[in-house]
Amino acid sequence: MSILKLILYWIGLRPDPGPRYYKLSESTQVTLKTLSEHERRPADQLAQDLIAAGLTRYHSPDEVLKKWESLSPRQQDMAAFVCLGYTNRQIAMLLTLSPETVKTHMTKVFQKFEVMSRQELRDMLSGWNFSQWEK
Repeated sequence: MSILKLILYWIGLRPDPGPRYYKLSESTQVTLKTLSEHERRPADQLAQDLIAAGLTRYHSPDEVLKKWESLSPRQQDMAAFVCLGYTNRQIAMLLTLSPETVKTHMTKVFQKFEVMSRQELRDMLSGWNFSQWEK
């Protein structure tokens, strides 16, 4: 039994720890087949790797909220503006800061969210409403 199955069983989200089978949509099957041919590996092995990669990138909403709350108000501003698509230079102009100050704040935001890029931050905060920061 995999660790994930065991955990789901322990927390009551999966009453039967036995194997479960899921049917992939036709478009997902085609994509998986194309990727497996491209990588020259069996589709079932590739599917397992893709699921494992997805689970390592998953962050619960509570975890993301705690990270957000750990930011200073200025760091929250920076994260919000990045999620709205602003560049460091644009953020600096809006907040009358130097681009280097914005860069310093963004480094701290990335560290607190444990991400390496603006896109990873946007992905983690996708679905959040940042309209109050829109200028």
